[in-house]
Amino acid sequence: MINLIGTYEAKADAKGRIVLSAALKKQLLPMLQDGFVLKRSVFQPCLELYPMSEWNVLMAQVNKLNRFVKKNNDFIRRFTAGVKIVELDASGRLLIPKDLQMFAEIDKNVVFSSAVNIIEIWDKDKYEKAIDDSTDEFGSLAEEVMGNVTGDQDGIS
Repeated sequence: MINLIGTYEAKADAKGRIVLSAALKKQLLPMLQDGFVLKRSVFQPCLELYPMSEWNVLMAQVNKLNRFVKKNNDFIRRFTAGVKIVELDASGRLLIPKDLQMFAEIDKNVVFSSAVNIIEIWDKDKYEKAIDDSTDEFGSLAEEVMGNVTGDQDGIS
């Protein structure tokens, strides 16, 4: 499993190309050859960048869903809407396709935020607002999600 670390700021050019920081690119280096999948987030107005190996693990779970159950079929359609395979170009830039830029309202200032095995890509103002809005609730959330974790059980909700 991949464990990505850090939050990095960058700027998008007029075409939606973003130069990744050296520290982030160094973490992603082992995954560059296989490429990445970029998709809309389910819960937030941001994008999710999956290393191909992580995407394949997720798709193995999704492929277990019975497609003859309408809600499963609807979920698969919505979950994979707008999904794109992306790579870094020769200059180390990531191109965010226009439809995904519009979804996340990415204009100029961008934040790359690690989320364990993926990278969230945010408009900087939206990211700061999401972090600020959840500050008061985070202690309760942390206790609820991680409070029962012990050495012999995961306890994760």
